[in-house]
Amino acid sequence: MASLEEMQKELEKIELQEIQLLEEMKHFVNQRSYVDAKIKVLSKVLPTLKTLKVETQDLVNTIHTIAESAENISDKVRTLDCARNRVDECQQRVGDLIDVGLCSEGVQAAILNEDYEKGAGHVHRFLSMDQSLLTQAATDIENVSSVLKAVGTLQDAASQLRTIVQHKFDEAVRVEDLSSIERFFKIFPLLDMHDEGIKRFCNYLCDKLRDTADKNLQTALNASVSDKRHHVKFADTLTLLFEGLARIVDIHQPLVETYYGPGRLMSVVSFLQKECDTQVKLIIIEFNKHRQLQKKINQISEIAKLSSSSSFSKIDKLDPKELDILIQEITIMHFRMELYIKFIRRKVLADIEISVLITEERNTQILSLDNLINSSDLSRRKHELLSLYLQLEQYFMEESVSKAVGIDSTDTSQQTSSMVDDTFFIIRKCIRRAISSGSLDGICAVINIACGVLENDFCGILRGRLKQGYPSGYLDLTQAYNVLQTSIQHGRLQPSDTEQIRTAFIIALNNADASTDYVETLCDSVLSDVKKAIPNMNTNEHGKLESCLSGLSSVISNLRDVIEYGMQQLRVSVIKPRISPWVDSFLNINHHLTDDELSEYEAGESFVQTLIMNLDSLLSSFKESLTSSNYDGLIKILIGEVTARLEKVIFKSTFNRVN
Repeated sequence: MASLEEMQKELEKIELQEIQLLEEMKHFVNQRSYVDAKIKVLSKVLPTLKTLKVETQDLVNTIHTIAESAENISDKVRTLDCARNRVDECQQRVGDLIDVGLCSEGVQAAILNEDYEKGAGHVHRFLSMDQSLLTQAATDIENVSSVLKAVGTLQDAASQLRTIVQHKFDEAVRVEDLSSIERFFKIFPLLDMHDEGIKRFCNYLCDKLRDTADKNLQTALNASVSDKRHHVKFADTLTLLFEGLARIVDIHQPLVETYYGPGRLMSVVSFLQKECDTQVKLIIIEFNKHRQLQKKINQISEIAKLSSSSSFSKIDKLDPKELDILIQEITIMHFRMELYIKFIRRKVLADIEISVLITEERNTQILSLDNLINSSDLSRRKHELLSLYLQLEQYFMEESVSKAVGIDSTDTSQQTSSMVDDTFFIIRKCIRRAISSGSLDGICAVINIACGVLENDFCGILRGRLKQGYPSGYLDLTQAYNVLQTSIQHGRLQPSDTEQIRTAFIIALNNADASTDYVETLCDSVLSDVKKAIPNMNTNEHGKLESCLSGLSSVISNLRDVIEYGMQQLRVSVIKPRISPWVDSFLNINHHLTDDELSEYEAGESFVQTLIMNLDSLLSSFKESLTSSNYDGLIKILIGEVTARLEKVIFKSTFNRVN
């Protein structure tokens, strides 16, 4: 049986294969006409294909022949190029030999006639030749001695001219003959003395710079106190120094590039920077001495140390107004330093871009420039000045804000006191002054100082005033009036004291609200001002500024916390004590009235009307005194308290269907 089943399966498989084969045969039969047509087409094309094969083979043979001919021609062209190069080299050597003779004859005559430019030109032509090839060419000709003699003559002339030019240049410097100085400065590169020429010329420029700087410094020291520029005389002296240096670079850079070639400005700047460092040091020393800067810094440090001790009141504090003038001068000095460094960097970078084409060499040159600037005494003095400025600015800001708080006054027509305007005027002034310094580090540091003053000092003062509380009894209510009168009779509270505390509380609350607007405006204006002052900030610098400005956002959060604290004080001392009895009176009302009784109740003074009248009376006492934002906040708190209290009393009450 099993064998029969296997045979049956095998039969079914064979039948299936048969069906598939029949289908394929049908398909092939159907394709017969198409295949026959294609065969006919191919039979017609076949003679053409044979012809194409023959022609293609001929074309291949032709191309092969042309390639062989081209290779032969290229080989001959290479041979001709090699021969031409050798001829050119030969002509060059012959020309050099001829020029050696002419130069040796002309150089002596030029020296005798004191035509040093012409003589240097002959030497320059000689020095531009390949000395080893020149000697080899001389040995290949018959008249060797004449060529060697000419070479020796030119070598002696080069040495002689170098000595003469150095001497003449020094003599011109001594007698201050500007035309001769420039004349011999141009000759140095012809004698392959580029570095020597730049060194001597820069020494001359440094001498002139030193004389001018000394005169400017003496003028500043001798200036009278009545001089309108007396308060910034050292900043002016520093400015004149940098302007003189910038003028030297601008005037003489074309001269150096023309006769010495591009890429030499770095050498010039390195010589000038040494003299710049010396003069800056002298100016800073006199500045510290005459402005008593170190004494003031020491005094500020002493004040900071003793601020928490009992002897703090005995310390002689610095007047912020006097510091204001000093800080302004330091800011100008720092900005001038920053501006000069940017000028030098821009000039030298442009020179490097033109003269150095290889990227690696260019990066090396740029690194050398950065090292030159960063290691200079000017850069070090700039950082020291910035550090001193920040110490003075912090003291000025803290003391000025403290003074603004100390002389705080109110105007009945204003909802805030004078301390808000005064404080933010001081903060804005300090930050703008930092922006004028041109230092992003200085700007960020002052912003951080401002955040600390606002968060710790300003917000602390506002919170402290709010902690005094709001005298809830000072309301036109019978119960509150009786309590207040009892307190006054026992001498615990004077009417004027109550009014002052209430006014101080409301003004402190309004001050906090107004301050949030000031901080938001300050944040936007600072970001805009910094972008204008430092337009080319990179991504890292921009991120650093944004991070510092986020500190102002935390100030806003602190101010809002202060406002919330004050609002909660009002909720506890004013709103909650009033709302409770007003809403609780709902429990005393009969809530099982008939239709007639309900109509009569609604026609009279209902609970809702009384509650609305009381709430309106409560809010009206604050509407004129609070800022709109604080008033809205008070309404929200009032709504919340009324809603919560009503919910409680309603759940405690029972009602009939009518009520």
